[in-house]
Amino acid sequence: MTHPTVLLSIVIVSWNVADLLAACLTSLIPVIARDDTEVIVIDSASTDDTVARVQARFPRVIVLPQSENIGFTQGNNLGFAAARGRYLLMLNPDTEVIGDAVERMAAYLETHPGIAIVGAHTLNSDGSHQSTRRRFPTIATALFESTWLQPIAPHVILDRYFVRDAADDAIVAVDWVQGSALMARRSVYEQLGGLDTGYVMYSEEMDWCRRAKDAGWGVVYLGDARIVHHGGKSTDQIAARRHIHFQESKLRYFRKYHGRLVAHGLRWFLLAMYATQLLVEAAKGALGHKRALRRERVRQYWQVLHSGLRVS
Repeated sequence: MTHPTVLLSIVIVSWNVADLLAACLTSLIPVIARDDTEVIVIDSASTDDTVARVQARFPRVIVLPQSENIGFTQGNNLGFAAARGRYLLMLNPDTEVIGDAVERMAAYLETHPGIAIVGAHTLNSDGSHQSTRRRFPTIATALFESTWLQPIAPHVILDRYFVRDAADDAIVAVDWVQGSALMARRSVYEQLGGLDTGYVMYSEEMDWCRRAKDAGWGVVYLGDARIVHHGGKSTDQIAARRHIHFQESKLRYFRKYHGRLVAHGLRWFLLAMYATQLLVEAAKGALGHKRALRRERVRQYWQVLHSGLRVS
């Protein structure tokens, strides 16, 4: 077991978002200046000037450049392994911390020894609420959430999943919180291991929280610790791969916790959804409606179908 030498380690995995990362680190300047905190940036082989800019503007930040894009999950695990903190904050590079949010998260863990993981109250770029707290998905959730059937989903299914029975600024026990701003105890990391690298991106934090809950720990959403999450700027660069990673991560979670039969049934359902939507987009394009957009969507959905959406 590693004995922590600082209170908090902040781990940020970045890929080709130098401007957003600079804004994130600027919001962390009061935290970076503290002797009991370290910030570790894992640069996943960016082709912009991320490494040079961080080293020049934020000399107290530890930068670990990689020779290839190692992905979000593996990148965070690399940061956790290098970290010395009693608490580990997984933070996206396209976030900005508001006020003392980081301190509030660490203080909550300090005073609540049964809690393994806390997540922040997250806002969109325009200041509106961004939903980042969840209950674990059921099979019904998987059929509706983030598919083209979501608009017609029974309210009870999504209300339960998105924890809509609690106020946005509440402090509430949940099943899992999104990894855009997630703080965990080092002791839990040492007990459970890091993120499951079978998830390239998406669902890895849900799996981690599931393992923590199964081990008897609690997970809490902190409505009084606020960050802004500009959202998806790295994954915008790989739109088709984003679809594939999202759906394959969903399939991996359901295979692990609901069995192979459920996972393979969900796989065929998702492939049918993409095939149907591809035909819809192709038809709209043939009718002359936003042809460039329709052509791009057809290309993306075809790549998803060609991938087969493997169950790992």
